Amino acid sequence: MTKANVHRIIPFSAVDGPGNRMVIFLQGCNFDCVYCHNPETIALCNHCAICLKACPSDALAWENGKVCWNEKLCHHCDSCIKACPHTSSPKVREMNIEDVISYMEKVKPFISGITVSGGECTLQIDFVKALFQRAKEMGLTTFLDTNGFVSQDAFIFLGDDMDMAMVDLKTWNKEAHRELTGKDNTLVLQSIRYLAEQHKLYEVRTVIVPGLLDNQQTVKMVSQLLSALDQNIRYKLIRFRPMGVREKAASLEDPSDILMEELSDIARNEGCKHVIVV
Repeated sequence: MTKANVHRIIPFSAVDGPGNRMVIFLQGCNFDCVYCHNPETIALCNHCAICLKACPSDALAWENGKVCWNEKLCHHCDSCIKACPHTSSPKVREMNIEDVISYMEKVKPFISGITVSGGECTLQIDFVKALFQRAKEMGLTTFLDTNGFVSQDAFIFLGDDMDMAMVDLKTWNKEAHRELTGKDNTLVLQSIRYLAEQHKLYEVRTVIVPGLLDNQQTVKMVSQLLSALDQNIRYKLIRFRPMGVREKAASLEDPSDILMEELSDIARNEGCKHVIVV
């Protein structure tokens, strides 16, 4: 039976695709972004047990050579994550399709679809496809939230089981992208072009980080690309906020209203019809 490492499930979200959506966050990522807002989703727990003593509610236990999490005892203070030397989480659960379907069935009357996110969800592509197939059978729409660092074969594999995708494009410059994430952005740009050609690109997202990235160049070039592909593709500009980040990113500044307005004007002037600032 197909299984996946699930970081968490949010039953209702209005910001992860159209309508009210359930979001399933899978654990594990092939990027290591300097400013990552959810660094605990990157690495899998290696069961070093350092977190056991950090938990104030005895929600963690050592069983059969592994750290086990008791959700009923957990107060979600994240002391375990703060104590982890790899910023991982012992609260990740191995779940099969039926486990997730049981969550979906409880809220099905109140949602329009599901979005599978991460981490990077395409690292567990077999699970994503199987889940999308079941969601379709339930009459729900299926969205993928990805960093785009994935081969075209993955999107072909998902096929019509995936309705739409949302792709993060961190920065336009390849070397800056490598310094920021550990990988260049060649595959990401290929993903954006392919998904747009298939009319399956719902949104591109860029996090605006003053002093770290050339935000003006990125917004200008991405806007030109999207305008050439399809002016109706949404371009979302996301303010960096120094919350939940690792210590080395905590000193980075969040962008001003003036900067965000300047960048949204650049996007519109380059032909993007749907620019969203959050």
